[in-house]
Amino acid sequence: MPGMTLAEKILAEHSGRPSVKPGDIVDVKVDTAMGHEATAQAAPQFWKMGAKQVWDPERVMIVLDHWVPASTDGAVQMHHKIREFVKAAGIKHFYDIGRHGICHQMLAEEGWEAPGDVVIGSDSHTNMGGGLGAFAAGVGPTEIASVFALGELWMRVPTNIRVEVTGRLGEHVYAKDVILRAAKMLTCEGGRYKAIEFQGDTVRRMPVPDRLTVCNMTTELGAKTGIVAGDAVARKYLEGRYRRKLRDPFPASDEDAVFQEAFHIDVNGMEPQIACPSSPDNVKDISEVVGVKLDQAFVGSCTNARIEDLRIAAQILQGEKVAPGCRTIISPASTSTYNDALREGLVGTFMEAGAVFTVSSCSACFGGHIGKIGAQETAISSSNRNFPGRMGHRESRVYLASPAVVAASAIYGEITDPRAIGKKVQVPAA
Repeated sequence: MPGMTLAEKILAEHSGRPSVKPGDIVDVKVDTAMGHEATAQAAPQFWKMGAKQVWDPERVMIVLDHWVPASTDGAVQMHHKIREFVKAAGIKHFYDIGRHGICHQMLAEEGWEAPGDVVIGSDSHTNMGGGLGAFAAGVGPTEIASVFALGELWMRVPTNIRVEVTGRLGEHVYAKDVILRAAKMLTCEGGRYKAIEFQGDTVRRMPVPDRLTVCNMTTELGAKTGIVAGDAVARKYLEGRYRRKLRDPFPASDEDAVFQEAFHIDVNGMEPQIACPSSPDNVKDISEVVGVKLDQAFVGSCTNARIEDLRIAAQILQGEKVAPGCRTIISPASTSTYNDALREGLVGTFMEAGAVFTVSSCSACFGGHIGKIGAQETAISSSNRNFPGRMGHRESRVYLASPAVVAASAIYGEITDPRAIGKKVQVPAA
């Protein structure tokens, strides 16, 4: 019998089986269940099931992140329902406004996920937890209600894709560029209900925040999960942070594991990548897109709003001014990220450049809170989706890129290669 992939090993362990294979239907025990504003929809289903309290108060966390603070009457009512549910269902770990953050960032930084875990959340980008070696996946409100009640769910074991990434990332080329290149290769249909495992020397050199970025956007490829095997880098990040005992050793794919598909990305010489309207797989080298005029630039979202991303953007914006007519919004991934940016002086850098630094939230990413864009407007964003209407009006246009590309583009009011900063003539003030 051939060996198992990392995803298969995790599902086998959590379903009490010696082995599993793609297509098997298994009942999987969950290590962590996460809910965000969708909890308001899950709560009625939870009570209809006859549940009284969550299955384990130490394995459930709820966080507010999309409409923070509440910006509509509907959001006010939604938050009220969630707070009532938290109390009634015995949920101990609730990240209310003021100690909140984007749910996926909170799972990572608050120690809710680790290599070998199964993490289930009420948001499609729960895949991000794969950057810490967990089998992390998103489900809908009814299913998360069931997980809250039972601590388990049924799952079809996915087929597997191996993406081997090799080479050295060049100047202003980042993890975001790696996953955008993967999106170009696999397309938004190529990962449908599959487990995408990232391997190779480039991935092994990535710090945890970069791995989170890569796994986050496997959602845009249709994947059930994206994953990077845990190692010393993950262990160092999690020591003193993880809420339970870390596995030792961390699980990894067997050498003879069967991957149904395999892809290779050589990053040597790769340019910054950019996803053009209106799909995350419509990816081009930045040299093909420079000069596109912009109305808005956004650094934020669960994909690229960690302190490491803000440092990159601030380094580029230091001493510069954003172009007239190019609204620039910076939204940190969590309250702690906000505080770090404040202590490091990054907030001042952004404000002096003419950008707006907002409360931690999903912000402009989903077109429902801060920074919506209008008809015929064009935005560049460090977020994960650019489907029609994602950030506002259906007739708007959104480009996806790294924080470095977003920051450089904000300075000139047009899509700009960050490697060209200092070589271009500064746009004069209006």
